[in-house]
Formats: sequence, C-alpha cells, structure tokens
Amino acid sequence: MIREFSAGGVLVRRFRGRPFVAAIRVKGGTVLALPKGQIDPGEKAADAAAREVREEAGVEGALVEKLGDVRYWYFRDGQRVLKVVSFFLFRYRSGSVRNHDHEVDSAEWVPLDDAPRLLAYRGEREMDGEALSRLAAAR
Repeated sequence: MIREFSAGGVLVRRFRGRPFVAAIRVKGGTVLALPKGQIDPGEKAADAAAREVREEAGVEGALVEKLGDVRYWYFRDGQRVLKVVSFFLFRYRSGSVRNHDHEVDSAEWVPLDDAPRLLAYRGEREMDGEALSRLAAAR
C-alpha cells in the first residue's frame, strides 16, 4: 500500500455580508473543487494549503485553523493508494481568482452555503460544511 499526503484550503471572503469560498474548476471546467495539492518535502501541511490556494485560486489568506482530514482510496498503476488530504480554513487577505495558475481551468467565488451542493467531491463538501458551521459558531 502507498500513502500520499496533500493539503487544501477553504478560503472564505465576504461579499455584501455573505460568505463565499474560493473554488477551482478542473477537468475541462466540469468539476468544481477546492484548491489542494502535494505537500513538498520539509513543508508543513498548513503552508502547503496556503500555497495551493495562492497558486490554484489566485488568492491569499490568513490561516484560521485546521478543519480536518479527508481520506480516500484509489488505484494507480495497479497499486492501492491511501490519500490523506488535510484541509485548513483561511480568511481572505488579497488577490483575485482571475490570477489562478495553469493547473486549473478557472477559479471562482461560490457562496459558502451553496458549495456543499456544488462541489464534486464528498470529502470537500464535508470540509465546506465544517467551515460553514465553525464560522457560524464564531459569530
């Protein structure tokens, strides 16, 4: 069995008093997802999450807290891989979703309360829901 570790971010920004999350489109624009990617050697998971949000979604944020881990299995070259993605909550600081990198088709702002219905991956929908409940509790 192979183990892989990645990190991702739920970066939240308010527009007209309503929270929005920075999301990315991949696979020809057909899949809406959260920014995430590999943790580089010597890099902390939270730093990797911040880097991936900056690269893939074009925005920078201030770290709030870890939201949790998403675990799933997949097969690569006939081998079973356990993937663990640690997700972190960020508050928007600067940048524009128009400044995303070439790894994604586009980046956009999605209403945080709509994202659990719109995001393609179950684990990411759960992390968005966790962010929504933590932000509500912090008010």
